[in-house]
Amino acid sequence: MVSKALSPDPLLKVTDLCVSYQTSPGGLFTKPGSFRAVKKASFSVQKGQTVGLVGESGSGKSTIGKAILKLIPSESGKIEYDGTDVTGLSESEFLPYRKRIQTIFQDPYASLNPRLTIGSIVSEPLIVHEPGIGRPAREARVAELLTKVGLPADAMRRYPHQFSGGQRQRICIARALSSRPEFIICDECVSALDVSVQAQIVNLLQDLQEEFGITYLFIAHDLAVVEHMSHEVVVMQNGEIVEQGTSETIYRNPQTDYARKLLDAVPTMPSIGSV
Repeated sequence: MVSKALSPDPLLKVTDLCVSYQTSPGGLFTKPGSFRAVKKASFSVQKGQTVGLVGESGSGKSTIGKAILKLIPSESGKIEYDGTDVTGLSESEFLPYRKRIQTIFQDPYASLNPRLTIGSIVSEPLIVHEPGIGRPAREARVAELLTKVGLPADAMRRYPHQFSGGQRQRICIARALSSRPEFIICDECVSALDVSVQAQIVNLLQDLQEEFGITYLFIAHDLAVVEHMSHEVVVMQNGEIVEQGTSETIYRNPQTDYARKLLDAVPTMPSIGSV
């Protein structure tokens, strides 16, 4: 990818982040058990750029995404967004940042409520973050977003089971866009899709970034996808960041055996932009 000029201050800065999961509650004669999933992770994401966070399953990459979203607590370290330390914010204090930071999850069906119409699903963030918007304005916004992601406006009257996997992920993208976020965390958002559909979704995400200036943290285990999406790449292994640099540097001259093994496992992917 062609690098853009970087602003002096990153939009997101993660410093020495540690996250642990409790593995056992403990008892009368035993201490609670825990597993440290992320160990002193530090990286930053510049505004308008994409950072690919890659590694095998269990490497801690999705845990970092959840910690940034405050879906799970951080054990230690600091998460700064747009110059503000958000690590210790309460849920009510963090609520304004939920409008600015959205996510696209891995499974496009599991993340859509099957009982709601597409219009209700896509408008949910608007209801939460812009409650003053009336129903006609919300429906107009939903129709605009569906068109933007390549779906017909009348899809808002239908339900998730009436769409293919790729179409469902487009719906998830429309929902993520509805609050007009600056930053989107893409958590394995194409890994459940066919390879040709992956390329279509990657193209769409790149087009949206170009149009709206969106910043992405793109979490994936497939380096073929990350190569086409990312300006910077952060490589994780067993909860630790073992290598990071520009996309070109990581792919042409990896410095660790682990990164080289990941690259050796890269499958062939249809050319981005030709699908």
